[in-house]
Amino acid sequence: MVRFIGLEGVGTKYELETKSGDKIAVIFLLNKRIQVYIQEKSCEKPCSIEITEMEAKRLSSILGGVPIEKERESVEIDFMGVPDLTLAMHTYTVSKKLHGKTIEELAIRKRTGANIVAVSRSGKTIISPPPHLIFEEGDVIVVIGDKEQIEKFEKEILGI
Repeated sequence: MVRFIGLEGVGTKYELETKSGDKIAVIFLLNKRIQVYIQEKSCEKPCSIEITEMEAKRLSSILGGVPIEKERESVEIDFMGVPDLTLAMHTYTVSKKLHGKTIEELAIRKRTGANIVAVSRSGKTIISPPPHLIFEEGDVIVVIGDKEQIEKFEKEILGI
């Protein structure tokens, strides 16, 4: 069971007690920081850490079973109102193999069903890149599709 406690002037606290009696508390502070407290049943004092919003999001992904790999990140989203809809979004770093080629030339959507929804290049993000965008080595691309489309993209386009 999770308890919600409003902490006036401080933030919001969520407490969870596990079946074994261990306790976890997460406090979302007004200054956008997040404190995490863990207290094992056998311990008198809790251990605590403070993390950023981004770190909390990554921890949430990890706890939800989403793999995070160096140079690649992935998120799978299940939509509660549509039980058979799962959307996968992955990031990849463009290698020499794709350098100089366009989305259109690679026929990514036609060959795999996956879509390139964003490209990060030199600190700038291109949302919904046009088909004539030329990939540069080191670009980080965001690919979206279902699990099979992502696997097909990795095999047919990236060769992994």
